[in-house]
Amino acid sequence: MDSDSKPSFIERLTSLLLREPEDREQLIKILHSAYERNLMDADALTIIEGALAASETRVTDVMIPRAQMDAIDIDDPLDEIIPIVIEAAHSRFPVVDGDRDNVLGILLAKDLLRVHTEKDFTLRDWLRPAVFIPESKRLNVLLREFRVSRNHMAIVVNEYGGVAGLVTIEDVLEQIVGDIEDEYDFDEAHDNIRLDASGRYRVKARTEIEDFNEAFSTKYSDDEFDTVGGLILRHLGRMPKRNEIVDIDGTRFQVLRADSRRLYTLLVDQPKLQTGADKATA
Repeated sequence: MDSDSKPSFIERLTSLLLREPEDREQLIKILHSAYERNLMDADALTIIEGALAASETRVTDVMIPRAQMDAIDIDDPLDEIIPIVIEAAHSRFPVVDGDRDNVLGILLAKDLLRVHTEKDFTLRDWLRPAVFIPESKRLNVLLREFRVSRNHMAIVVNEYGGVAGLVTIEDVLEQIVGDIEDEYDFDEAHDNIRLDASGRYRVKARTEIEDFNEAFSTKYSDDEFDTVGGLILRHLGRMPKRNEIVDIDGTRFQVLRADSRRLYTLLVDQPKLQTGADKATA
């Protein structure tokens, strides 16, 4: 290498790692040192930390619980299936036979585009095989299996063979790279608070306390934190888990989406939300 040329990112990082860390904690410290020396940016550090954490994270920590699964019954007619698919906006749906413990297969939403008439539609003919995995499976192992099998969804079963939930490749990747939002995720400022199909309100964790107070007629202080996520973290003193319930001064929050590093989305039970029309008539 010419004396005037600069060492590459890999060469600089390799020289830093030649200290041979003895455990993962030392490795993390070295990576943070590399970040502080501008050998990598914040995104690269987050991805590496996420990849390391994936080997210690179980499927049960990131799965969508059974109660929140959007499932289709094998006996549902086409005119009932299509509204479910449109409302949920998922690409894949587990198909069950009455009981959610009896998963028959997976329906791909895109396959419905090939259905011409309801008379010709038989749901069983469109099912893809379902993949079943135990709650204890590690995310790094599951990601490797997803890549090899080209599956994007797996059904999680407990020790008794019952369905505990489901996990998608997006759930796994989000633990490594952070939240992945698509064009269907509500992301505009005025959509930080949105009415859910269940009648509850879906609230972005980044919603400012001032905006939340105005919408829900609450009086949370924003002296120590600016967002609803900060309010939750301050109350718990730790990172909450998916589906965890938190009650703060009479408002019931349910953690809808979170990973080991960030809180993303909450469901809020609060019937007194003030809409724009309400404010106009007040």
